[in-house]
Parts: sequence; C-alpha cells; structure tokens
Amino acid sequence: MRMRLIAAGTRMPDWVNAGFEDYATRLRGDYRLELTEIELGRRGEGDPRRAVLTEGERMLAAAGSRSAIVALQVDGRSLGTAQLVDWLRERARLGEPLAFCIGGPDGLAPAVDQRACLRWSLSPLTLPHGLARVVVAEALYRAVSVIRGQPYHRP
Repeated sequence: MRMRLIAAGTRMPDWVNAGFEDYATRLRGDYRLELTEIELGRRGEGDPRRAVLTEGERMLAAAGSRSAIVALQVDGRSLGTAQLVDWLRERARLGEPLAFCIGGPDGLAPAVDQRACLRWSLSPLTLPHGLARVVVAEALYRAVSVIRGQPYHRP
C-alpha cells in the first residue's frame, strides 16, 4: 500500500526531517510512506484564504485522483492504535493509495476536507506542522507493525 504524507511547507528543522525519515525508512515492502512537500501559498496583506485555496489545489493535484484523502484536522476523528490498525487494514483491502494531508499555517482548504474519506485528529491540541509529520509517521509505523505482527507495539 502506498501511503503519502502531503504537507504544506518546505522548510522544516532537521529534527523533523530526521524523525519522519526514521519511521518512513522502517516502512518498506507492502506498506510504504513517502513525503510530498507543497510550497505554501503566497500570503500577502489581508485575507489568507487565497493561499489556503492554492495549497489545497496543490495537495489534491499531488494526491492524484485515485488516492483516498485523509485530512489531518484538530477537530477530526480521534483514533487509538487499534482503531487505526482496523481502518488501515480496511483501506489496504480496498487497494487505494492513501494521501495524508497536513495544511499550512492557516489550515486545510475546504476542497481537501470535502474529498477526505477520513478527517483524522492526532490530538485536541494544535500541533506544530513539523511535529504532526513525525506523529503521523510514527502512528502509521506502529499500526503497520501491529498488522505485520512485529513486536514494536505493546498494548
């Protein structure tokens, strides 16, 4: 199963890149995780909505028409590890690539939310975007390790 994290923003601290890569590298074989960074929309004076819409267009284009979209939203559905495992198994059975979308500083475009098969909340806290990248990668690695019967996860 191809999983892609599509994230707004292209300049992350080294610890973010290292953390994401650590988990993404562990996900090989039948489950793979890739990162696609989307350039932020231009934010001028006034209303940032245009920038958010531009980022959404870029995200959906990067995801492609075949991918199932997961919108990372603070007010989305909270999933425990067992729930994520069940959800991921079902998505793998359907055979669609997955695109996990993390918005920019002003959030995700409505078009991304509308196309999402899941609005996923990592926490009721608003997380820095770089940290969200690492948390998503770790959560997916943990879920896949359960699916594969590997000893990483301890309930």
